[in-house]
Amino acid sequence: MSTSAPTHTRRSTPGELQSVWLVAEREIGSKLRSKSFIISSAFLLIIALAAVIWGGIAANNAGDDRIAIAVTSQTQSDVSGIEGFDVTVADDADAATALVQDGTVEAALVPDAAGGAFSYKVVADDSSPADVLGLLAQTPSVELLNPADAVDGALRYLVAIGFGVVFFMAATTFGATISQSVVEEKQTRVVEILISAIPVRSLLAGKVIGNTVLAMGQIVGLAAISIVGLSVTGQSELLSGLGAPLVWFAVFFLFGFVLLAALFAAAGAMVSRQEDIGSTTTPLMLLVMAPYFLVIFFNDNPVVLTVMSYVPFSAPVGMPLRLYLGDAQWWEPLLSLVVLLATCAAAIWVGARIYQNTLLRMGARVKLTEALRS
Repeated sequence: MSTSAPTHTRRSTPGELQSVWLVAEREIGSKLRSKSFIISSAFLLIIALAAVIWGGIAANNAGDDRIAIAVTSQTQSDVSGIEGFDVTVADDADAATALVQDGTVEAALVPDAAGGAFSYKVVADDSSPADVLGLLAQTPSVELLNPADAVDGALRYLVAIGFGVVFFMAATTFGATISQSVVEEKQTRVVEILISAIPVRSLLAGKVIGNTVLAMGQIVGLAAISIVGLSVTGQSELLSGLGAPLVWFAVFFLFGFVLLAALFAAAGAMVSRQEDIGSTTTPLMLLVMAPYFLVIFFNDNPVVLTVMSYVPFSAPVGMPLRLYLGDAQWWEPLLSLVVLLATCAAAIWVGARIYQNTLLRMGARVKLTEALRS
């Protein structure tokens, strides 16, 4: 009587790419099943939409206001019968000019001593007052007391804050998530099971890719909300100026976040308790916060913005802002992107080395010099 030998089913080990995708899918799935993540993402999109709509309403309301101008006795007749002006009669041309300088009026109509085709000229502070010229029956010469940049200061500030806030919030939110996830897996010993099935580098790559997909999803959502909101509220001029900078912001954010994600994962691997995670992630948080504060205080400083646009940690904010302001040459974003890619590759190598050397280390925090050793 013959007996057949039992057959054993052999479980195949997933390949490296499959392992990366499994980890990335796990990261994405856990986030999408999290109510706190869904609520916070929806809240962020709602806030962005509300800000765009409020900006459009404020711009429209500002357009409905009467324009304050100053005139002299010689030019008063030139604005008589024109609706839309809030007219202040000054004693002479010098007094009218003083009202422009102290911000009491937007522009002044004073006699044109040079003569010519018009009997008066418009005196303005830092930019040609298109709204005033549009209401006048004839177009006079324009004298600017303080010629300014092409972009309005308030608009420059709002755009700078927008780029800075989006980069800061996305990078800190998902960066902290990566480091906390690494520490949690170390505390629960889940990481020992994971690396017995997949390589350590695949585990790191999957975490970085999964969180990068989520972060880019938020960036794309914010960009779509902004485009739709600007279109609906009639802010076509601002939309046309933001088109290319928004695309460059997405490109720079993609590689900038990969750089930060690798370092956040490494920072999480260096500790074994959630209570200790701040000691290793604080330097990275400061790097992420720096571009936000720099654009708040130095958005009108071309030297600071130029330096920011070439430093990898601030390039996702500095370069798009310079492109919006028209201060960057066509080749500058390409050069900055090359610098960012080189730094990104170096950060991934350093992060992977630290991650692999410290992932199974338990107890006290591992020092950086020790974590970099083989």
